Amino acid sequence: MNSTFSGPFRAGDRVQLTGPKGKLNSISLEPGSTFHTHHGFIAHDDLIGQPDGTVVANSVGVEYLALRPLLTDFVMAMPRGAAIIYPKDAAQILAQADVFPGATVVEAGVGSGALSLWLLRALGADGRLSSFERRDEFAVIARENVAAFLGYDPGNWNVTVGDLAEALPNIHPDSSVDRVILDMLAPWECIEAVAAALKPGGVVLCYVATVTQLSRVTETIRSTGLFTNPDPSETMVRTWHVEGLAVRPDHRMIGHTGFLVTARRLAPGAVLPELKRRASKSEYSDDDVEAWTPGALGERGISPKSLRKRVRQAGASAAVARERERETNELSETDLLE
Repeated sequence: MNSTFSGPFRAGDRVQLTGPKGKLNSISLEPGSTFHTHHGFIAHDDLIGQPDGTVVANSVGVEYLALRPLLTDFVMAMPRGAAIIYPKDAAQILAQADVFPGATVVEAGVGSGALSLWLLRALGADGRLSSFERRDEFAVIARENVAAFLGYDPGNWNVTVGDLAEALPNIHPDSSVDRVILDMLAPWECIEAVAAALKPGGVVLCYVATVTQLSRVTETIRSTGLFTNPDPSETMVRTWHVEGLAVRPDHRMIGHTGFLVTARRLAPGAVLPELKRRASKSEYSDDDVEAWTPGALGERGISPKSLRKRVRQAGASAAVARERERETNELSETDLLE
């Protein structure tokens, strides 16, 4: 049983405190501990046992709103090895890839585990998620972040460290996967392996950051003749300021983060009807292709020292969450025996 997301606050719970200026602070509740600011402190004991959504005053009377973090809040604040997929894109991925309960989904690369959390929630207990990651450190951070949020290690999720194109055929036989989601520097290198693993009608979705990557992966998918015509898109979110009659868009918005490209697997031997297209520059030279290679695109790195620190942070959060869930399960079993 997992009661991480409901009920009164308990020791070990992660709580998000919002101050009078809207600043967010995330703390893990520990009996006897205090949360200090420049303007007073809050005793953790004042929060333990209180319901979600409580307003508590600190030592000098400043009020804070206490809430359990939503998944959106958690992924934006969790330790990162690699850059995360933002919630706005994760929502579109679930919709455009049509991820459903009970599906078998392949994800590569796993990064810091943000998208893995969204996928596991959508798949439910009967679904299966296979994640692939080339870097062992990133895989560790992803596992610990997932455990920190859920309170346990999901039995329907496995993480494979290695290259997707090489490892995928060894784990999933041909035509056995419902959905494949690729978040990597050069997803076009894996399209053939993905086509073999997908069921007819299955969906492949690629998340890429630049227009050169977008063009390369779209043309690669199209050139195989094994998929429907790729459908590229991007999502932008603009919040609004609303106070009485003062209604206007906020000055800042979440603009471009990445492109999504989706396509569906054709049945074996099927030939896609040719679409009429406007004249366009669809040809490119070897020099153009060279500009699209992973080396030319570059990859943002992270220092070994910073990576080790984030591994420790993720592991500490996961250990607390696992222990809390274990204690909850033991209490539940005791209640049943009584």
